[in-house]
Amino acid sequence: QVQLVESGGGLVQAGGSLRLSCAASGRPFSSYTMGWFRQAPGKECELVAAISSSGIRTYYADSRKGRFTISRDNGKNTVILQMSSLKPEDTAVYYCAATLYWSNYRAAAGYDYWGQGTQVTVSS
Repeated sequence: QVQLVESGGGLVQAGGSLRLSCAASGRPFSSYTMGWFRQAPGKECELVAAISSSGIRTYYADSRKGRFTISRDNGKNTVILQMSSLKPEDTAVYYCAATLYWSNYRAAAGYDYWGQGTQVTVSS
């Protein structure tokens, strides 16, 4: 079992920045590929970014490249999503998720553990 708790969401103006954190507890955090997903009202859950267990490999959805950065600190059992140049269309609930397999990183169904989510609202 892995427990995930997100924090750092809030209200920000367009063009601003936010730093989301996900704190993990339970099984060794360093074994898990971590992903950040988001879900806006009326839309499907979509992958924002993912990072391998070692942190060597990362993936970003095209629309987030250059604006979002995913990182992790295995010593602190934490994964971070740094978001900049935020747009109103980035408004969503953001979730962190964990899977044992990097090969599963693209699909939400491939993740075994999920946090409760944190709301990000970007005003225009």
